[in-house]
Amino acid sequence: MKVFLGACAIVGALVVASTPVTAEQYGGTKVDNTERNVRDRDDKTLTPTDQGGSAADRDVTAAIRKAIVDNDALSTNAQNVKIVTVAGVVTLRGPVETSQEKEAVAATAENTKGVKRVDNQLEIKNQ
Repeated sequence: MKVFLGACAIVGALVVASTPVTAEQYGGTKVDNTERNVRDRDDKTLTPTDQGGSAADRDVTAAIRKAIVDNDALSTNAQNVKIVTVAGVVTLRGPVETSQEKEAVAATAENTKGVKRVDNQLEIKNQ
């Protein structure tokens, strides 16, 4: 009996997990990221897997991440932007809440030792 109930619980959890989420469940927010996903498949768009392998690139990315996460004035979205460093060139991608956050994150990257240039691709949420 216990095995049967355990199996029912697992099946029930799988059904709930595979049920699609509707926009109404998110307060009417559009949850379709198809356009963004297609854009990110383009070889010209850097993703975290493109992170440079040198110690200098890893150190730059880590320093920027630490400075951003330590800034309590930034939203969770801003603190979780993608940071990709290749040969000292930092690409910032992802949503932020305001133009001030976009500027603050970019300024943090620009002021980090070892950064040659910043490619600011941050997007202001709901714009």
